[in-house]
Amino acid sequence: MIYADQRWIGQHGIGRFARRVLGALNYRPINLNGHPAAPLDAWRLTRALRELGNTDLFFSPGYNTPLACPAPFIFTIHDLSHVYCPENSSPLIRLYYSTILKRNCHRAACILTVSEFTRMQIVEWAAVSPEKVVNVSCGVDSAYHPSGDVYGFPFPYLLCVSNRKPHKNEFRIVEAFARAGMSQQTHLVFSGKASSELSELIAAYGLSERAHFTGTVPEERLPSLYRGAKALVFPSLYEGFGLPVVEAMACGTPVVTANVTAMAEVGAGAALLVDPTSVGEIARAMELVVSDAALRVELQKKGLARAAAYSWEDTVGKVRQLLGGN
Repeated sequence: MIYADQRWIGQHGIGRFARRVLGALNYRPINLNGHPAAPLDAWRLTRALRELGNTDLFFSPGYNTPLACPAPFIFTIHDLSHVYCPENSSPLIRLYYSTILKRNCHRAACILTVSEFTRMQIVEWAAVSPEKVVNVSCGVDSAYHPSGDVYGFPFPYLLCVSNRKPHKNEFRIVEAFARAGMSQQTHLVFSGKASSELSELIAAYGLSERAHFTGTVPEERLPSLYRGAKALVFPSLYEGFGLPVVEAMACGTPVVTANVTAMAEVGAGAALLVDPTSVGEIARAMELVVSDAALRVELQKKGLARAAAYSWEDTVGKVRQLLGGN
């Protein structure tokens, strides 16, 4: 019997991976509540799995692992941002990664991840065999396609699907937008709620009338938000996959993203790649994607072809095979 940690299911990146993968598996949920990344959850998970036998299997679609487990186990590391972006982490999570998680990379039957970039980072960080880490990738839901309604903004806009974390590089996005030589009619839209720091920066650049925050957008409305945009601007400093890149491309929306970590891999040949530390490069890419209609058409065509390479059906098939066909 496969036992899986259903607590990861949600609206975030890991949550969407968990929902699609677990929704296609024959598994038994573990008897736990609370967030799987909470302090001391490894101990609670160990107790919840103590009755498993060696013919069972524990699977986590996220990075939580037990202190000990009588059954084989497989877990998923979507990225190593808690290691390489410590400003987004906490001392407790970093301690968990450096002790329990690194040790369990050696104990696990295998480790799943979602990009070749992250696979090689895990191999180097944990010092495990490359064959032990398997890239099952991510997919894009069928709701993300070019046809359909568009979000109801009454102006052309560049879209940033983000979450106010430092590695999302939003301060440089605002500065680049302020420096870009675009029409005053073009606005900048961020997903989520404003932070005081970002709002202050927007005001300092005189952009309060041209920069907007969507607040919480239900997942069923995300495709319309992408479709309505002139382009997705996603020059993140670090991503283990970069789901907004492939979702935007699937909606026929041109993409500006970073030439580092997994984004160059996911956007390969179908996006404008920039140095995410260069405000000038980001600004020039914004100008280009707004002003050059022929470029937008080219990026739309290439993006649609690239997005077609990512499907949840393929991801589920790879995971099922690794879990023994269940």
